[in-house]
Amino acid sequence: MKERNALLAIHLGALLFGLSGIFGKLAATAPMVTTFGRGVFAVIALALFAKLIAGNRGAGPNLRQLALLGLGGVLLGAHWITFFHAVQVAGVAIATLGFASFPAFTLLLEGLLFHERIRLQEIIIVGLVSLGLVLVTPSFDWASEATQGLLSAVLSGLLFSLLSLLNRISVKGLDPVKAALCQNLTIVFCLAPFSWPLLADVRLIDWLWIGLLGVFCTGLAHSLFVASLKVLKARTTAVIFALEPVYGIAFAWWLFDEQPSLRMLAGGVLIIFAIALSARKGAAAEPKPATA
Repeated sequence: MKERNALLAIHLGALLFGLSGIFGKLAATAPMVTTFGRGVFAVIALALFAKLIAGNRGAGPNLRQLALLGLGGVLLGAHWITFFHAVQVAGVAIATLGFASFPAFTLLLEGLLFHERIRLQEIIIVGLVSLGLVLVTPSFDWASEATQGLLSAVLSGLLFSLLSLLNRISVKGLDPVKAALCQNLTIVFCLAPFSWPLLADVRLIDWLWIGLLGVFCTGLAHSLFVASLKVLKARTTAVIFALEPVYGIAFAWWLFDEQPSLRMLAGGVLIIFAIALSARKGAAAEPKPATA
């Protein structure tokens, strides 16, 4: 994948990920059941894609990579559970804006874990994102469901940041479809014992929404995300994902009449502006990946 194609892939992935909160809200199931079902449909979609289109491209993962992919699956599953909990408790708008904090975590953690210099500009951007989250917070009362949902969404962002950094070192030399398949299989195996007794109560229409989550917002979107990380740095993909809350809030406003307050809009604009500013300047500072 060339750099231009990687940028297109990550933009499409951001759009599909932005719809996750919509389908998660439509599916009236527990977050764990939604996550399990999403993983099942993602495994089916990824397996068919690997069989019909991807073929046998790329080497299979070794034991070390399997362990890292398994850990990535645990992080991905935890990210989904906390995000869907935030959607159900606080709504799509607050959940997506809280999750939008993940680029700020990525900027800091990538510099610490990979010993890359953290610029003053990045510290300022993290501060702007933090201020945006303060504005987004409906109230500072822990008893408030909206506040609990926002904190759950921020935790979801931290987990996704760790996943993106882990994928940076675990997918080298692997076909992205196979890597995504391994991570989703991990989710299915880990949650199956806890979700199985609850499946009988899931309505047919809920299976439809969960199926769309698994096929489009997971199977396709996650493959695009992992594939782009083979070319782009984690921080580059992170700043592009600033568009995800825009998609999520727009669709939630349209479908569920979740009209954000002026304070929430101000915080959201501040978060998106900070991340977009990092994308513009950070891309110019990053060296282009070396070709093999």
